[in-house]
Amino acid sequence: MKERLMTLQEEAVEKIEQASSLKELQDIRVEYLGKKGPITEVLRGMGKLPAEERPKMGQLANEVREVITTKVESKQEKLEREELDRQLSNETIDVTLPGRPIRQGNAHPLTAVIEEIEDLFIGMGFSVAEGPEVETDYYNFEALNLPKNHPARDMQDSFFITEDLLLRTQTSPVQARTMEKHKGKGPVKIISPGKVYRRDTDDATHSHQFMQIEGLLVDKNIRMSDLKGTLTLFAQKLFGEEREIRLRPSFFPFTEPSVEVDVSCFKCNGAGCSICKRTGWIEILGAGMVHPNVLEMAGFDSKEYTGFAFGMGPERIAMLKYGIDDIRHFYANDLRFLEQFKRA
Repeated sequence: MKERLMTLQEEAVEKIEQASSLKELQDIRVEYLGKKGPITEVLRGMGKLPAEERPKMGQLANEVREVITTKVESKQEKLEREELDRQLSNETIDVTLPGRPIRQGNAHPLTAVIEEIEDLFIGMGFSVAEGPEVETDYYNFEALNLPKNHPARDMQDSFFITEDLLLRTQTSPVQARTMEKHKGKGPVKIISPGKVYRRDTDDATHSHQFMQIEGLLVDKNIRMSDLKGTLTLFAQKLFGEEREIRLRPSFFPFTEPSVEVDVSCFKCNGAGCSICKRTGWIEILGAGMVHPNVLEMAGFDSKEYTGFAFGMGPERIAMLKYGIDDIRHFYANDLRFLEQFKRA
């Protein structure tokens, strides 16, 4: 039995030294040290030995097992090191080669215009306020001087979810909610950008979903001249310092008086062209002085506080600014269109 164990050790050591791969080495480990290996078989036959020889044979068998295990581990380290060297040699990176440029994205033209408008008004002391897109009938209509069955509601054909919940048709509810939070104490000076929805047929100038930015200023002694001065500065910063604006009488249920705001055409400087329809002016937004009813419903004393509000569609501003002829381009995700605005 002793000779058998020593022979197995010599065979195993020789095979281990000749092994050229980790798989081959693993096969040798299993062959000699596995449960069905020859060393295990020798140990099973120790029962036939005299009692006084069993401890010696057991010790010898363990020594043989330890020698083989040590050789296997040593050979494994060597093979793994050689494999790593080969891998590093085959996967060498030439750091002198120029790197591949990473394709960078850019802001969507609509996002760029919204951020530009936000920056303009933040610079004038306004803060940005947001609100829910799923709105109640009260905040979307009633708190804005549009009671149930008011005929002006027909201008905002809406997506109703329940009898009282709808997708907001304007960001004006943010104004009503913000004024409520102030509990009748001014000043309130916000713009409220966001997505709005109206049941409309999509075409080159209309969309069932679009963006809107509204502004609100409520304080003591706010006048129409403050509104005009604010919007003049806005138009000049957005379209050019030489721009002028004009106010035309209009109607909005939540403002009184109400106006449409036109800016002098930045293409023809008022001479008349296809963009301004030969008038020299381009309509850009609606505005007016906050209706006393709206102030009162929000908790403000309309005899002490006044304010102005305005609203614009960023899509229209972007279409004018960049010469875009179809509002649907903003939502089609066509890279041929979007890549034109990398430097816009």
